[in-house]
Amino acid sequence: MTEPEPTGGTGDPEVVGAPGAWQPRRYPSTVGGGFYLAILLTASTAIGIVVTGDWRLGVRVLAAALAAAALLRLVLPRRDAGMLAVRHRVLDVLILAGVAAALYWLAGSIPDQPG
Repeated sequence: MTEPEPTGGTGDPEVVGAPGAWQPRRYPSTVGGGFYLAILLTASTAIGIVVTGDWRLGVRVLAAALAAAALLRLVLPRRDAGMLAVRHRVLDVLILAGVAAALYWLAGSIPDQPG
């Protein structure tokens, strides 16, 4: 025979929290989270620059944002890196810096197209 689960002595189920008591956080919990949002804003601005005309400048701004992310990932400890920390530090830095360098180089090396 199975016994019913205890309910706290009153016969009513235990209430964990009142409705609406839990509020989601609206700010980054680490300094890296703030930097991540700044880099995300810069990358979005870069894409806007590309769409509105000067694609070379937009790609260079995107490369600068990725280079800044690589530098921040290099200097911030893992607990403070927030969403910048995806893999091991060395791998994150190499990927971010490599893509930044490739984009910057491509923006300067692709010749102007006629038309």
